[in-house]
Amino acid sequence: MRSRYRALCDNLWWCWDADATELFRALDPERWEEVSHNPLALLEELPDSRLQVTAALEHVEQKFAAYMADKDTWCARELPELVSPVVYFCMEFALHESLPIYSGGLGVLAGDHMKSASDLGLPFIGIGLLYREGYFKQLIAHGRQVTAYPPVPLEHTPLKMLDIRVDVPHGHHSYKAAVWELRVGRARLLLLDSDLEGNKPEHRALSQQLYGGDNTTRIAQEVLLGIGGVRALRALGIEPSVFHMNEGHCAFLVLELIREGMAKGETLKVALEKARQQTVFTTHTPVPAGHDRFTWELKKEALEGMREDMGLPEGAFMDLGRVKPGDIHEPLCMTVLALRGSRAANGVSELHGHVTRTMWKDLYPGTPELQIPIGHVTNGVHLPSWMHPKVVRLLDGCTPTWREGVVPSLGSVSDAELWALRSELRASLVHFARHQLGREWLDADALSIGFARRFAPYKRGNLLFTEPDRLEKILSEKRVQLLFAGKAHPRDAAGQGILRDVVRWTRDPRFRGKVVFLADYDMALARRLVQGVDVWLNTPRRPREASGTSGMKSTMNLGINLSVLDGWWPEIYDGTNGWAVGDDRDYATTEEQDEVDAESLYRLLEDQVIPEFWDRGEDGVPSRWVARMRRSLETCCRQFHTHRMVGEYARRYYVAGS
Repeated sequence: MRSRYRALCDNLWWCWDADATELFRALDPERWEEVSHNPLALLEELPDSRLQVTAALEHVEQKFAAYMADKDTWCARELPELVSPVVYFCMEFALHESLPIYSGGLGVLAGDHMKSASDLGLPFIGIGLLYREGYFKQLIAHGRQVTAYPPVPLEHTPLKMLDIRVDVPHGHHSYKAAVWELRVGRARLLLLDSDLEGNKPEHRALSQQLYGGDNTTRIAQEVLLGIGGVRALRALGIEPSVFHMNEGHCAFLVLELIREGMAKGETLKVALEKARQQTVFTTHTPVPAGHDRFTWELKKEALEGMREDMGLPEGAFMDLGRVKPGDIHEPLCMTVLALRGSRAANGVSELHGHVTRTMWKDLYPGTPELQIPIGHVTNGVHLPSWMHPKVVRLLDGCTPTWREGVVPSLGSVSDAELWALRSELRASLVHFARHQLGREWLDADALSIGFARRFAPYKRGNLLFTEPDRLEKILSEKRVQLLFAGKAHPRDAAGQGILRDVVRWTRDPRFRGKVVFLADYDMALARRLVQGVDVWLNTPRRPREASGTSGMKSTMNLGINLSVLDGWWPEIYDGTNGWAVGDDRDYATTEEQDEVDAESLYRLLEDQVIPEFWDRGEDGVPSRWVARMRRSLETCCRQFHTHRMVGEYARRYYVAGS
């Protein structure tokens, strides 16, 4: 009996199927929460008497078998020529909270991409790194962020080590890396692991922490990902249809493809061109400082032996990653290497595509900016992973074909029904938050505004506290509450300062119980927040948000977006489906921009958001608010899902010759 439950755990398909998740949760709801929703950890603790054959078990087994056996997929119908696998390289993959090898948005996007690729039937393999301590767990002590790195319990994951080892270069020597496999629906995820006996401590350490260490660690991890990843594919006999580099961290795969070509007698120029024809690139970073750059000394320490073996002159690798080849003062930029080494490139929203073309125009001298070959594919979210099951059932009842791309219509659902569901989701979040905080704070009926993301300075996590007296009045005159969550990178002093500032305000007597900070932001907490809050707040300094996806998730759960016109939001905002903070002007200083946006945010809350929420009819339903909820879900669900996104990548970038 236990083996039947374990068989379902061996493929992460269960984590985005509501029936499968409920099957495991129902075995022991309290312990399910305590083990971070990890079914393998749960099964290890339960006696055989709790693991009975039930109708629910048989139903989930049948669903999974049908899913895996289905040959009539979107890809089979629309792109039958896509037979060889798309191989998708990324530094992190966020698939589920029980496998904490991710930090934030990049990993969530990669995980959602992989799940949709599986649902659509694309032949798809992800390549990443195994982090035995993952990203840090966050504690708040004395108002400050404290980091902890507990080991990832690999014995409670469905990861399986494959019987291969690959050689990874480092300087004039090499070390061995193992490869672990994880099944994600119809897709596969391969994770490289350098923590092997016989490797030097500095090599074993590369598989410890995500985004840990200094630039010496970073370049070595990126060599492991890019070069080690290609070698793992060769060892497994996998011939990709295309290599997809998701962000510049993996751009060293271009060097490995060049090395393979030169080993066959090709010149550097020919080998580079052949590498380009096999590779596409997505960039997520609209800020120049956010792109990895490595000095000549770091490159030499990491890759000098590989360069010598290829017979290339000093500086050859550096020049591939320089905007101005031959400039000995310019470091190697991984984004430049990726752009130079791919046949197609894109940003992750329409605005980000424009920003990216402007940022890298010097790489294309003489090319008009509009003709620079960098397009855009706007991000999306994997709906089954982020929608509350009750919202899913609501859509199934009114638009059964919404999963196939048909825009859902809520016309058959009354305002009272929608409002009752929104209130239920909010109350569930408040109950959870009270449990985590250990206090009977928050109000299950109050307007709940959520802000949760990485605490990077440009995201302005403390913008709402620009005028604390004004904010106090806003929160006091009507029942309004703010829920914050997010992590600051351990080396980001400015981001940690903003986080401390927010935590300090939660302890101010004026805001106590109305403004809370929920620690250790992960996928589980993210789901709670996007499903529960009424309004999702997003305040980046335009145009520094490449896309953002958390606001999309909120709209899919009957939430409403209150956001700066940055990233994805300008593509859908129409005045009826949310609110726009500030405007799309360029400002002379960040201080001026912050001042204008803070004033806009306060006025929106005072004049529109709060009055609309509390404008109730005789039935207690805020009809104007519910109309905006409807419009928000219907317009955003039409476009911002990863099935649309992956289909766009497949048609425009994955099919050979596209």
